[in-house]
Formats: sequence, structure tokens, C-alpha cells
Amino acid sequence: MNVSKQTGLAAVETAIVGVVAMIVLFAVFEVARVFFVMNALEEATRRGARVAAVCQINDPAISQIAIFNNSGTAGPSPLVFNLTTANVDVDYLDDAGGVVGDPVGNFIDIGYVRVAINNYQHQLIIPLFLRTINMPDFATILPRESLGVTREGFTTC
Repeated sequence: MNVSKQTGLAAVETAIVGVVAMIVLFAVFEVARVFFVMNALEEATRRGARVAAVCQINDPAISQIAIFNNSGTAGPSPLVFNLTTANVDVDYLDDAGGVVGDPVGNFIDIGYVRVAINNYQHQLIIPLFLRTINMPDFATILPRESLGVTREGFTTC
């Protein structure tokens, strides 16, 4: 066998194996990141529902707190990339689970609060396979509590 024909073959093989290994490595990291984002979105609905049950109806702080911002902080989530208050839906439900059309005017009809994260798109970062995937919708329903009304007056979030 002629050695001159084999020159550089090891470098080519190493490059091919290296690319495949890097893709597999990034894919493993990305699967872990997808699970992290899914758990964070589920937690965001829990946080939002808990706050919505005790804050005044339609308080904008509910959405901010749900996406892991402080109540006075505006902007996207510091924890989940591209998660904004536009992805958060807060609904007030009656005892049968139907949406109360005017929650302020029908305060006594509210039995539950539902906070949902909708239309969130996750960007995968795998070399050669950059894709955006639509995450499923997440929702949490909790029984109403004070809805921001106490004996002393109204509470703020």
C-alpha cells in the first residue's frame, strides 16, 4: 500500500468523527435545556395562579411575577429566553369552570383563577439543526382567595 495516498486520512476521519461527536453532545445539552424550559413554564403557571388568587383582578404584576420578574420590573423573563407577558393569559372562572366575562363586574361569581402560558416557541441550538419548536400550552387552575380584597381595603402585588 502506498503511504502517500494515506496522507491526511487520519485528519479527515478525526474531523468527521469530531463533527458527529459535537452534534451529539449539543443534542444531549439541548434535550436537558428543553426539559428545564418545560419545567420553568409549568412553574410560571403555578406562580402566576398563586399570585392571581390573592392579587387584585387583572393586576399587570400577575404576569410579571409569573415570568419570574419582580412586580415592578418590566421586560422579558430573566430565566426563560423569549418568555414575555404576552405569553401569559389570566382567566377568572366560575364554579362550573366557565370564563367570567367581566370579572370586575361579577366579582362574586369568580370561583377559580387560571393562568396559562401559550404560544411559547423554543429555539434549539444544535449545530446544523437550528430549529424552533412550539412548546405545548401550560395551565394551572387554583381556587380564588382574596383577589386583593381584605378587611383593610385592597392589597397590591
